[in-house]
Amino acid sequence: MGSFFGDVFAFVGEGSLRPVILALVLGGLWVGLARAGLDGRERLFTWLSVAVPLLAWLFLVLQLAQADTFLPGAVPVPALPLAVILPLAIALPLLLRSANIAAALDALPASWLIGLQAYRVLGGVFLARWAAGRLPGEFALPAGTGDVLVGLLALPVAFYVHSRASSSRAVGIAWNMLGIFDLVLALAMGALTVPGPGQLLALDRPNVDVGTYPLVMIPAFAVPLSLLLHALSLRQLGRGARSAGGFSPV
Repeated sequence: MGSFFGDVFAFVGEGSLRPVILALVLGGLWVGLARAGLDGRERLFTWLSVAVPLLAWLFLVLQLAQADTFLPGAVPVPALPLAVILPLAIALPLLLRSANIAAALDALPASWLIGLQAYRVLGGVFLARWAAGRLPGEFALPAGTGDVLVGLLALPVAFYVHSRASSSRAVGIAWNMLGIFDLVLALAMGALTVPGPGQLLALDRPNVDVGTYPLVMIPAFAVPLSLLLHALSLRQLGRGARSAGGFSPV
């Protein structure tokens, strides 16, 4: 039964729901750029500057995942850490330095980027696969529990931030920090349980399943995407973006 639910979670989270998440990200960006007052040509250029690399990134990771490139020992240099680090190293400075992205964030409610990450509840796939004996508890329990908690809190926190209560911004920042901590912890536990020189835990049940498709799409694509969304949300909250009167998909 645990294996069945794990496969269902993987199919929904890394198959049918992925286009919905990307559509919300790109749709929200388009609305934010429009509300920021950019002219049509500049708005389209900025939007394409995000949409094209984002979709190309997804396509590349998908092809590598389906070719089993992320399996331990499949290539001389571990591919999974690079799949997390490289997008962050390239995209984060560009996004945080972009005046147009900053303008779009200012034009959107701070609740949007928070509520969007309700998809994190699908991290329950790790718990389901642990229950089926396919993932070690040292990795699955902290990764799965943390993701589910962050996802369950996303909408309540988003609504609270949207209310603009006196402590709403602090709560939004705290939620983002919790989400980042969860992802960093999951990555660390993954590195310590995957077969290789760095494996110090789960020696009796190595963390091999996490490198298989479609589950590997979570650490290889969803994790760096979530970290980027957290970074943008923190910037938005730090800039004092106002939520009243903006577009709010939550």
